[in-house]
Amino acid sequence: MAGLKDKILVFITCYNCEKQIPRVLAQFKPEYADVIDEILVIDNRSPDGTREAATAAAKNLPQYKVTVVQNDINVNLGGSHKVAFDYAARNGYDYAVILHGDDQGRIDDVIPHLRSGAYRNVEFFMGARFLPASKTPGYSPIRIIGNWVFNILFTVLSGRMIYDLGSGLNVFKISALDKNYYLRFPDRLTFNFYFTLWLIYARKSFTFFPLVWREEDQVSNARLTSIGMTLLKLVWQMLTKGKKLLGDLPPPEHTYTSTTIYQHERT
Repeated sequence: MAGLKDKILVFITCYNCEKQIPRVLAQFKPEYADVIDEILVIDNRSPDGTREAATAAAKNLPQYKVTVVQNDINVNLGGSHKVAFDYAARNGYDYAVILHGDDQGRIDDVIPHLRSGAYRNVEFFMGARFLPASKTPGYSPIRIIGNWVFNILFTVLSGRMIYDLGSGLNVFKISALDKNYYLRFPDRLTFNFYFTLWLIYARKSFTFFPLVWREEDQVSNARLTSIGMTLLKLVWQMLTKGKKLLGDLPPPEHTYTSTTIYQHERT
């Protein structure tokens, strides 16, 4: 169990990850179970065999409590965050760690920080692909350049050093979250951009840690042109509205519910 009575959930978001999710779950070594209380796999209604592959792989992790759920409707990556935050709050978790189900990130990169307690020094402990110590094997140069451009723009406009606008390995303090805001963030991949803005404008404490982020057989759901235009729009809104832009967001797009497909307790 986690030290100092912290209760830690790792949630894994999945969409069309039939090939990758067994590899992701295989990352969870038996000795990591002392800092992780539960693994929650969230399938966002994948049309492939993600759910079945996750269930089969979960059975190889008897040292952990593992739960596999399927969203009741497709709510995209941002909506899966909302499902996980609600699950963590309802089940009394102190912290939630996200790990993407496409096997680009490694749980190994955050385990030392969970063991040392470094994550407790801030409310949000964020993985960053673009810290000097980070590595991005297979990541396309155009994506790296594009990310750096927007990281710099957000840094200049916000006054906070931003090394990543949204990686797939982060630690969230559940009591520091605010439903009045995050439920209104977009359900799409852009959820992370709004979340980062909220951290800045709400003056939440956060810092970044290095990680390894790789591209092998993953199929990215991010469309560079669409993401770039969304970020340019956000930059303009930061210039013209500042923190008021978060108050202008519409109500939540959906209710964020899921159905449990499989669960086992740790042995």
